[in-house]
Amino acid sequence: MCNAPQHVLEPILLDAARGFGAEIRFDSEVVGVAQSRDHATIRVRRRDDGAEYAIRARWVIGCDGARTVVGEQGGFAFDGQAGLGDAVTVWIEADLARYTKHRSGALFFVVSPADEQLLSIWTCVEPWNEWSTIFARRDLESTDLSEDAVLKRVRIAIGDPDVAIKVKKISPWQFNHVVARSYRNGRLFLAGDAAHRHPPANGLGSNTSIQDAYNLAWKLALVTSGKADESLLDSYDAERQPVGRRIVDRANRSVGEMVPFFQALGFVPGATERDAMAQIDALLGPGGDARRTALLEALDLLNGQFNAHGVEMGQRYASSAIVDDGTAFPAPARDPDLHYQPTTHPGAPLPHVWLERDAADVSTLDLCAYDRFTMMLGVGGARWAEAAHAAGDRFGVRVAPVVIGLGQRNNDTLGQWIRRREIGDDGCLLVRPDRIVAWRSAGAVADPERALADALGRILGRS
Repeated sequence: MCNAPQHVLEPILLDAARGFGAEIRFDSEVVGVAQSRDHATIRVRRRDDGAEYAIRARWVIGCDGARTVVGEQGGFAFDGQAGLGDAVTVWIEADLARYTKHRSGALFFVVSPADEQLLSIWTCVEPWNEWSTIFARRDLESTDLSEDAVLKRVRIAIGDPDVAIKVKKISPWQFNHVVARSYRNGRLFLAGDAAHRHPPANGLGSNTSIQDAYNLAWKLALVTSGKADESLLDSYDAERQPVGRRIVDRANRSVGEMVPFFQALGFVPGATERDAMAQIDALLGPGGDARRTALLEALDLLNGQFNAHGVEMGQRYASSAIVDDGTAFPAPARDPDLHYQPTTHPGAPLPHVWLERDAADVSTLDLCAYDRFTMMLGVGGARWAEAAHAAGDRFGVRVAPVVIGLGQRNNDTLGQWIRRREIGDDGCLLVRPDRIVAWRSAGAVADPERALADALGRILGRS
């Protein structure tokens, strides 16, 4: 598991953006946004001297968080409810190796029966002496957020009065159940928390936000370079808004599904430590069968928060940027929230399979670059490769053919790709820059150049 905290991730993103030539303006905030038929304008205020100026652009992407100016002033409507609960995140330094190193994990749930907060969630920032800790604030109460008050909460959760603690930052925030009704309004777009706001349950926030950007960036690149029609941008909302709604619903549902766990334990906020230990003794002792069964059922329910691979990876897009092949998506074999079901059906993420290339392991995902379309072929796909080059020349985009098979450079040594690809050796998969299957042909066709040109033209809005 990779846990990249914000203060580690953001410098990486900053360096990458600068490497691509982006201009970054610090100490500045957007205070206004407007649009006309052919451009959008934002008003920017410099925070050091209060001076304001305007920037005019073809498109504006509002990645400006839960207090989004682009969303509020850009005419976007939102569904759901904000302010469902209060919480505070505390960034601390404290050496907790003696309590955590032997049970290594990125996330720890700490139950403090003698504390009114009852539960705190500890994310390991730097093993094992730096932590980002979440405390819920019950009933929207106006909790004291002074350092002394917060330190008291932290010490209760740790349970060791001798641990040295340094508070680095205290950040209050709210639980929300909000999603934008549309992610596009003319020349304005929403992405990230500006578009979808939910509790941190399931760990879907940053991942979903990055998916938003991944989906929109390649489309904007093709439109601004004149290689795709502006109608391609409509597919961003069509594809990502249903995903945003699903993860907002799932994260809030996961919070509610924690209640049976505490009920099975018998813990209530504000109980004494003696009361809590008595509940544990009753749970584990004779006569506790029913409560133990309830506890195991409650733990199974928490799989929806900690093991929801279907929610994390099982997106299924339907839009103008997907060319359906006339078949139905495979029916879920198991719970679609918990289990990711790989498929190459158009609109699905390209499945991962380990291959061997140049005596090294390589994933099918790594054969697809962000700056091109990729055509995945079998050993009988020579005519599709010719069609890929012809279609690329026709539309001015790169379509890179990649052959996968037993004994090929991309060697399917274990035959896993053959089992998963859902096409024949003479078929093809057209994969978008964001690694979503855009179109496929199960086998050979009479005129592959025309078939591929028709599909690519529809995706680019140039058919």
